[in-house]
Amino acid sequence: CPLGPALLFVKTSQGKEEGRRFYACSACRDRKDCNFFQWEDEKVSETRLAAREEYNRNHQPSFTHGQNVERYKNFVLLPLSKRRFCQECQQLLLPAEWEKHSDHQFLCDISTAQLKSPSQLLYPLENKKTNAQYLFADRSCQFLLDLIIDLGFRRVLSVGTPRLHEMIQSKASQEEDFRVRSLLLDIDFRYSQFYTEDEFCHYNMFNHYFFGGEAARETCRKFLYQDNGEGVIMVTDPPFGGLVEALASSFKKLMAMWKETEKEGQNNQEMPMFWVFPYFFESRILEFFPSFSMMDYQVDYDNHALYKHGKTGRRQSPVRIFTNLTPSMIVLPVEEGYRFCAICQRYVSSGNQHCEICDSCTSKDGRRWKHCVLCKKCVKPSWFHCNNCNCCALQNHACEKTDAGCFVCGKAGHKRSTCPSLSHT
Repeated sequence: CPLGPALLFVKTSQGKEEGRRFYACSACRDRKDCNFFQWEDEKVSETRLAAREEYNRNHQPSFTHGQNVERYKNFVLLPLSKRRFCQECQQLLLPAEWEKHSDHQFLCDISTAQLKSPSQLLYPLENKKTNAQYLFADRSCQFLLDLIIDLGFRRVLSVGTPRLHEMIQSKASQEEDFRVRSLLLDIDFRYSQFYTEDEFCHYNMFNHYFFGGEAARETCRKFLYQDNGEGVIMVTDPPFGGLVEALASSFKKLMAMWKETEKEGQNNQEMPMFWVFPYFFESRILEFFPSFSMMDYQVDYDNHALYKHGKTGRRQSPVRIFTNLTPSMIVLPVEEGYRFCAICQRYVSSGNQHCEICDSCTSKDGRRWKHCVLCKKCVKPSWFHCNNCNCCALQNHACEKTDAGCFVCGKAGHKRSTCPSLSHT
């Protein structure tokens, strides 16, 4: 489809062990955004294949990355009064193109500062499942960059983190002694208007697809290969509606690309990584990356109503940093209430009290959790033990809903995704 190779899914029916497998778009979970659909065992006619290729061609950007780089060079030579940006087409305009966009809304007098901050010039694409461009707030962005510098990293592979990339690029152009460099991999092709082929690769993180082909892949490989693969960290902030399994598969492929540097003494080492994701995905991430641990730092976003840094309870952002670095190395800001737990050997939020029974700082959401003797674990403060369900839940929950059982085999005690009846490939 226009977003690269499709992924293989399975459609299951209640009570049936075998599901029927089909291909669908890797990035768009909603058929309205991309209607690609094909049964795995379906024979596709030549006519339909030709129509699909034609459709894919028509849904490519109007300019190539190389053409956009040339356009940018011409754009910056223009006097301020002739620098225009079309808000409807999300495109930098050269004077010869004004006529074609005459009935569109546009911004005039685009300054150099605006060109250096494209994430503030472009409309965020807020489709939760595909793009979900909720952009780091300055507080979180600055914290991440300071942390990266303090840990001694010199190169950042920014996968879907345009604002962090922007901050690094901006500092590199302003401060002579600033040594950190960044390469942005992002599905949003609009960034190709502002960055060269060495600074940005059009990339789909759900299927590890480089739209620029082998040349773009080589750009990424070279970036990882510098200094024998030393001093590089991957920072990623995927859409929260995205499939963890697909993301993990792509990240492992990027790690494998880094591993090809054949650095001496590397053995089973993983490329250092920060994966920014909500805390309630912890078990899914650890399933694919057992070496990862979750930090208590709350990441907040500029353009998201809920994911903002709060002080109490529900107002707190659920977004955290998952990393394969040693937790004690990640120093969190004391002025924001984080403190070091000497037993856990990591920084925790002020409300995260060490539980002596669990022998761990157990809170995930910033509130102080309580230990349930019957469940043998700590639970949220608003939960109570229910004897009917034999576990802790909200006080006004509907009891024994679990009787419905698994969607595939109908038995209780597990979900469809872990059903032993499903044949895993």
